[in-house]
Amino acid sequence: MAVVESQMIPLGAPAPDFELEDVSSKQRVSRKDFAGKPLLVVFMSNHCPYARHVEAKLAEVANAYAGRGVATVWISSNDVENYPADAPENLAEQARRVGANFPYLHDATQEVAKAYKAMCTPDLYLFDAEHKLFYRGRFDATRPEKGESTGEDLVAALEALLAGEQPPEPQWPSMGCNIKWKPGNEPDYFG
Repeated sequence: MAVVESQMIPLGAPAPDFELEDVSSKQRVSRKDFAGKPLLVVFMSNHCPYARHVEAKLAEVANAYAGRGVATVWISSNDVENYPADAPENLAEQARRVGANFPYLHDATQEVAKAYKAMCTPDLYLFDAEHKLFYRGRFDATRPEKGESTGEDLVAALEALLAGEQPPEPQWPSMGCNIKWKPGNEPDYFG
C-alpha cells in the first residue's frame, strides 16, 4: 500500500465536469445535476484503510450537510481488475454499510480522477455554489492507527462556506492509499 498526500490545487479552480454511473441506482449522475449548490466531491475506496477509517463519519457529515443544501458525491476510480474490493457491487455494499444518502460513482476510465488530479483515497474537494474550489485537503488529523475520525477540518470548511466566510487556513493535504491506476494509465502528475 503506497501512502501519498493529495495535491493542493489552487483555490477558486473550477470543478471539472463528470458524468458517471451511481453504483446503487445505476443512474447517470453529472456535475451539472448539482448546479447552484455547494458540492463535495470525494475520491473513495472500499479497501484502503485510510478511506475505511473515515467512511462512516464522512457519510454522516455528508448526510447532515445535505439538509443545509450541500450535495455530495463519492467517486471510486480504482482499477477493479487488480482491486476487486472496489468493483461497483462492493462499492454499493459500502454505501449501504455506512448509510450514504448520496451518489457513489464509478470512474471506470479513471478520466475523472485525472481531471481532478486526485492522488489518494480519501481525497476531498469542496466547491462553492458556483463550483469554484473552496477547500481541498484532509477530513481530519486522525489516521487509521490513531484516533477516532471527527471530520473537524471538513466541518470547519463547510461552516465557513455556508456562513459566507473566506476559506479556512491553513488547509492540510489529505493522506491515504494512492489511486490504483490501471497499468499504463498513470497520469503524468502521479509519481
